Amino acid sequence: MTIVNGCLADCRLRMTTHCDERPDPDDISVLVIHNISLPPGQFGGEAIDGLFMGTLDCTTHPFFEQLRGLRVSAHCVIRRTGEVVQYVPFDKRAWHAGVSSFQGRQRCNDFSIGIELEGTDTTAYTSEQYQQLVALSVKIMHTYPRVTLGRIIGHCDIAPGRKTDPGPAFDWARFRRDLSDALSSSY
Repeated sequence: MTIVNGCLADCRLRMTTHCDERPDPDDISVLVIHNISLPPGQFGGEAIDGLFMGTLDCTTHPFFEQLRGLRVSAHCVIRRTGEVVQYVPFDKRAWHAGVSSFQGRQRCNDFSIGIELEGTDTTAYTSEQYQQLVALSVKIMHTYPRVTLGRIIGHCDIAPGRKTDPGPAFDWARFRRDLSDALSSSY
C-alpha cells in the first residue's frame, strides 16, 4: 500500500463530500477501528457506499429510514473480501467518531483516522480483513508517525456507553500480534 497526497494509490477511491478540513492537518495521532453493516448484519451490496456518499435510497429497507439525512463518513472501509475502499483522504477530517474523547481530548475526528470493517460486534472478521487492516495500519503509522500501537483504538474506547464497535468479535490480540510482526519486518 502506498499513500500519495493522503490517498491510497492501490485501492478503490470513492471521494465523498462528507468531510472537511482538519483544524491542524499535522495532528493526526489516532487510528479508530469501527464496524458497519447495512442493513445491520447483512454484508455486501452498496448500502455502505450509499451512506458515505450521501446517495443511500432510504426507501429500500425499513432500517434506512433512520439514516435519512445523516452525513457520515470514514476514511476507509475494509470489505469482508479484503477490498479497501477509501472515501476521505487521510489529511482531511472524516465524520466517523461523533461525540468522542481520547485521553481528555474531545472531537476525535479532528485528529484521528477512521477505518470501518464490514462486520458486526458479534460476527467474526475475515482473515482478509485482518491482513488488510494490518497492512493499512503499517502504512498509516509510517506516514503519520504520531499514530503508535497505543493509539490504535476502537470506537468503543472513544465513545463508551454510546458505541460498542468493533465489538467482542474483533480479535485485538491477533491484530496487535500481526501488526507488531509486520512493523518489525517493515523497518
